[in-house]
Amino acid sequence: MIVRLLAVSILAWMLGFAWFAIFLPRPMDGRPTDAIVVLTGGAGRIDRGLALLQEGAAKRMLISGVDRSVRPAELAAEYKTPEELFTCCITLGREAIDTRSNAIETARWLERRDYRTVRLITTDWHMRRSALELRQALPGRVTIVYDAVPSRPSLTVLAREYNKYLLRRAAALIGI
Repeated sequence: MIVRLLAVSILAWMLGFAWFAIFLPRPMDGRPTDAIVVLTGGAGRIDRGLALLQEGAAKRMLISGVDRSVRPAELAAEYKTPEELFTCCITLGREAIDTRSNAIETARWLERRDYRTVRLITTDWHMRRSALELRQALPGRVTIVYDAVPSRPSLTVLAREYNKYLLRRAAALIGI
């Protein structure tokens, strides 16, 4: 009986992992939202957010998880973006240190501004867990549009992220 239970558990994990790895979230179109939230930590995330903001896809943008030593002028120079854009339309979130605190920081930022729609930008393999964390932190009235930055993750990265996702889902089920 124990062997069968273990075999079914392993099979369920493998099927779930296949779904997780094969059907990674994709980039979205340029449909407008009230705000854009970019989670730091991966290549192409900030670039994607800045491009959408400059195209008028949102009014404001939060970059969550920015190191305290980074200044807006430095980011503007690095991403070849007008410094005025950082002054008027971009907030650097400095409180977050992980995905869960990214969600909390984002929820507080959105609440203060009473936004109803937000575009979440993160890497494709990170999107499901980020979206889960954000959905738990936000009130139900906020609509989240998922905009994944494509990448070429290794199997190790995918397996690690899938296990984190499963643990986070289990923790959410028991109310943690």
